[in-house]
Amino acid sequence: MAEHGAHLTAASASDDRPSVFEVVAQDSLMSALRPALQHVAKVLAESNPGRCGFLWRWFDEIYTLLDLLLQQHFLSQFSASFSENFYGLKRIAVGDSKGLHQLASAGLPKKQHWKSLLLLVLIPYLKTKLEKLVSSLREEDEYAIHPPSSSWKRFYRAFLAAYPFVNMAWEGWFLSQQLCYILGKAQHHSPLLRLAGVRLVRLTAEDIQVLEQKLAVATASQQPAHSIKEQVQSAVKKALGGVALSLSTSLSVGVFFLQFLDWWYSSENQETIKSLTALPTPPPPVHLDHGTGSPLLPKLKTVCPLCRKIRANDTVLSTSGFVFCYRCVYTYVKSHQRCPITGYATELQHLVKLYSPES
Repeated sequence: MAEHGAHLTAASASDDRPSVFEVVAQDSLMSALRPALQHVAKVLAESNPGRCGFLWRWFDEIYTLLDLLLQQHFLSQFSASFSENFYGLKRIAVGDSKGLHQLASAGLPKKQHWKSLLLLVLIPYLKTKLEKLVSSLREEDEYAIHPPSSSWKRFYRAFLAAYPFVNMAWEGWFLSQQLCYILGKAQHHSPLLRLAGVRLVRLTAEDIQVLEQKLAVATASQQPAHSIKEQVQSAVKKALGGVALSLSTSLSVGVFFLQFLDWWYSSENQETIKSLTALPTPPPPVHLDHGTGSPLLPKLKTVCPLCRKIRANDTVLSTSGFVFCYRCVYTYVKSHQRCPITGYATELQHLVKLYSPES
């Protein structure tokens, strides 16, 4: 039994095929990175909504842009993504007889390079956007004031009903590919590698030696550019390379800290996290004490700060504690994703209706 399962954890010296634990570990590295950075962006946005609020509102786009620079740098320099290079792996083109002997520093063929970059960056972005769309449609169905037209309602309810099965088929596709890889029936552990036309192999000692020499030569042979065009190209190249290098260095240093964050914010520690990171009760804005004609809060406590009328269907935001009309605050939060008074990041599920004994 041990002999049959030995190939799962190790490979022979002549086998360049990584074990399933190596490929799964490099996949989990990037999946743990995004939630950690997202939490940092949320904390910054809540601590200073005016200056850092855009980090939370545009987090997906900012993360995708940084991920694009990072993966482009590593694919060009090491023939691998950041996580694959971290675990000592590289990509080679499938069906290329010279691929095994080609050094990682030579890079991938252009076709495989751009397909790899597209699948590494675009697929996670589209999947995240699709999950947010499904979440917003469910909120719309639960919290909407005006019911949608019958045809649209039937369409998006059918979409919501079909999404779990589509997602299950997507995850099942990846699981079946991993099982085939474990049993030695497939060269790829992920369908995305198959679509990109590449497979993963281990870095050789020659690869590591050449990469170290390439880095030393690049550092030593920096010559000043003469023409303006060359200076601009050199500056842009250095800037992009510096951003990618700083990202890779910081991620390499913090990779073990990310594993700690993954454990810390797991479901077993949610109660502890809620007690430690709960938002404090926000004080009234400072400028409200300097005059009676405040542009935000009215003098009467029964008036809605948004429509300046007596509140109807009182609703409080759990992120800030301020009370509004349900219709007013629903429309505002849906459009701006923040509290109108404090600027705290807010979503539709943070709306809480208040019921008085008279009602």
